[in-house]
Amino acid sequence: MRLDKYLKVSRLIKRRTVANEACDAGRVTVNGKPAKAGYEVKEGDVLEIRFGERTLKAQVLTVSEHVSKSDAPAMYREIV
Repeated sequence: MRLDKYLKVSRLIKRRTVANEACDAGRVTVNGKPAKAGYEVKEGDVLEIRFGERTLKAQVLTVSEHVSKSDAPAMYREIV
């Protein structure tokens, strides 16, 4: 699954266009490297997203095309 779509489906970012723009701006890294929106997300990848001053680090647990809002947090695990 593309990175921008994963960010939207897992609800880490609300809209796919916003996720796409964040990737283009270099605010999203996968396994420590800047990633483009077309990067294929795999289980075990570590995502780091910068929202201004705040940084969210999460490990991908599952990759699924369709997930309900209540099940979305189960797709990743936040790393402190």
